[in-house]
Amino acid sequence: MKLLNKGFALALSLFALIGAKAQEPVDYVNPFIGTTNYGTTNPGAICPNGLMSVVPFNVMGSSENRFDKDKQWWSTPYEYTNKFFTGYSHVNLSGVGCPDMGSLLLMATSGDLEVDYTKYGSAYDQESATPGYYTNFLTKYGIKTEVSATPRTGITRFTFPAGQGNILLNLGEGLTNETGAYMRRVSDTEVEGMKLLGSFCYNPQAVFPIYFVMKVSKKPNQVGYWKMQRPMTGVEAEWDKDNGQYKLYTKYAKDIAGDDIGCYFSYDTTAGEVIEVQMGVSFVSIENARENLRKEQPAFDFEKTKAEARKKWNDDLSRIMVEGGTDDEKTIFYTALYHMLIHPNILQDVNGQYPAMETGEILSTKGDRYTVFSLWDTYRNVHQLLTLVYPEKQEQMLNTMLDMYREHGWFPKWELFGRETLTMEGDPSIPVIVDSWMKGLRNFDINLAYEGMYKSATAPGKDNLMRPDNDDYTGLGYVALREPYDNSVSHALEYYIADHSLSQLAEALGKKEDAKLFKERSLNYKNYYCKEFGTLRPKLPDGKFYGPFNPKQGENFEPSPGFHEGNSWNYTFYVPHDVYGLAKLMGGKKNFVNKLQMVFDENLYDPANEPDIAYPYLFSYFKGEEWRTQKEVTRLLKEYFKNNPKGIPGNDDTGTMSAWALFSMMGFYPDCPGSPEYTLTTPTFDKVTIKLDKKYYKNDELIIETKRNNPSDIYIKDMKLDGKPLKKYRIDHKDLVEGNKLTFELK
Repeated sequence: MKLLNKGFALALSLFALIGAKAQEPVDYVNPFIGTTNYGTTNPGAICPNGLMSVVPFNVMGSSENRFDKDKQWWSTPYEYTNKFFTGYSHVNLSGVGCPDMGSLLLMATSGDLEVDYTKYGSAYDQESATPGYYTNFLTKYGIKTEVSATPRTGITRFTFPAGQGNILLNLGEGLTNETGAYMRRVSDTEVEGMKLLGSFCYNPQAVFPIYFVMKVSKKPNQVGYWKMQRPMTGVEAEWDKDNGQYKLYTKYAKDIAGDDIGCYFSYDTTAGEVIEVQMGVSFVSIENARENLRKEQPAFDFEKTKAEARKKWNDDLSRIMVEGGTDDEKTIFYTALYHMLIHPNILQDVNGQYPAMETGEILSTKGDRYTVFSLWDTYRNVHQLLTLVYPEKQEQMLNTMLDMYREHGWFPKWELFGRETLTMEGDPSIPVIVDSWMKGLRNFDINLAYEGMYKSATAPGKDNLMRPDNDDYTGLGYVALREPYDNSVSHALEYYIADHSLSQLAEALGKKEDAKLFKERSLNYKNYYCKEFGTLRPKLPDGKFYGPFNPKQGENFEPSPGFHEGNSWNYTFYVPHDVYGLAKLMGGKKNFVNKLQMVFDENLYDPANEPDIAYPYLFSYFKGEEWRTQKEVTRLLKEYFKNNPKGIPGNDDTGTMSAWALFSMMGFYPDCPGSPEYTLTTPTFDKVTIKLDKKYYKNDELIIETKRNNPSDIYIKDMKLDGKPLKKYRIDHKDLVEGNKLTFELK
């Protein structure tokens, strides 16, 4: 605890120096928010939606290491309370729940050469980060390290003490579950190669290569390779994984391959001497990695790269300007926006090439091809915010999803660098596509999109990648519990929401029979309602309820029959497309509201996972109960979103938790994915100005103004859109963006 307080005090003091003169949105970002408490964010350098990220790697390698990725399921390259640095990893994931990527580890040391990462790791201090930049000081070696990034390349600056300095590239370790790498020395200052990555979230087939080219700014005195040599033991000659030794190759200068390989560059350095390292990557080829590096970093220029990354971030963050509120609230807001703009990432190289979905065939695009679609998470709010504020990005993402369907025959579920990981459940592309189309983004082939959505909604289970239990779903109206922990109810609830979205699109396209079919399907959630408990409850194939049943089973991520990552209370109200129908099942408005309030009062609400994050907004469907939404949203923001490393309640889930905070702080939320509507609530700031793109919207900005007499005023007294009173706490997307000013008066 003392280490945490001391380290964070330094980070805060450095951040305070920035904040004291902060005038631009980028200055309010604190990249350390969410870097502990399993938020799994990191403070590394990246550009908005960039392919490259350069991240301090501290979850590997020493007996003192609190979170050793080799000893537990650890899904981030960086954890704030850890202090054992083993290098910078290149191309990483932010806010996810499964380990992958986090490879190409670049490290600097001084003194005698050591290539064993458990020995060459170093403690560090003087840690600081801003968007596009990170720095620390390696106390073991007296080396200052700094990193920045372009969209496809990274740059690292090492400032050495006098003596021998070493730069190490480790291809044997990383966060990924895969092993195997190749490397070739191009010259004394350049190496190229490939590292295998993948097996995300238990999918051993979701494997792919990353190609790289690395250059150093100074010719070394010596350059060479290393490789782990593991002895053979036992009569069956198995590898002894725990007693390997590192062999140095000081004379060999051709190609090298293996599971644990690396290269080193050694120098005689003067005090304060700077050596820079460039890293270009590609998921297509080594040649493309080199071309990416040549185009985006034609010369070693750390300060230019850092300044350009900062500008990119400030431009994107400035799409939303906030006034009023505290500095902490502004920091929470802009850091959330920063986190939300990390994923999805561009995948194509500067020449437009990218690996096709699943096949790996090399194709070309003229626009942006995106990757890292964590859709079970992001379909709920991230893509809605992109549609509103960054429609040009969302449109490219929609076209990427359509291209994936063309290439693979299916829309993505949880796609990662051209491979389908099949993580989580549901049919999450459908609400994303429908939501954007209903809100006016039309620059994609909606008929082809409908074809792909119809396919996943109707194909038999054995042939259905998105809905493997579709036979139950279409035949019984629900997914039956066939094994104790098969997540059947969670699967079906996701399908109901997808079918509701599809019914809306079918209606808009004039497909009346389809619209009727999918709407009727979406209401079959009623099969799961159990009057005895007043909750949703798993059902068996014969139509009987599963028992014995405890709706609270599943707290703290313990297994719960029928439910994934939660329990019945986390899922019972997850019927956003038929709130009134659910209330009727529960015996009416009063019972519904009381039961929902009980979820919050008895701490059954989970702020760290997706199924129930829209719960606070459901009160506002009922006249006279809207104050509960305003109270709970305000409380949850203050309780779970803070300006410190624990400032996100759990996995950020590639920006989903951050998007919840962003919408909630602005005063509206898309609680029903696929429906072009928002529920209104109490804004955090006195004024929010959202810049709108006139290519997509009538106006060039949307202003949200809030009048409060006291900071403690959280309840809405009056709402107006362009001076006209609003009587409902729900507003249509079209009305919102075609209005110029939304005003709230609080009491």
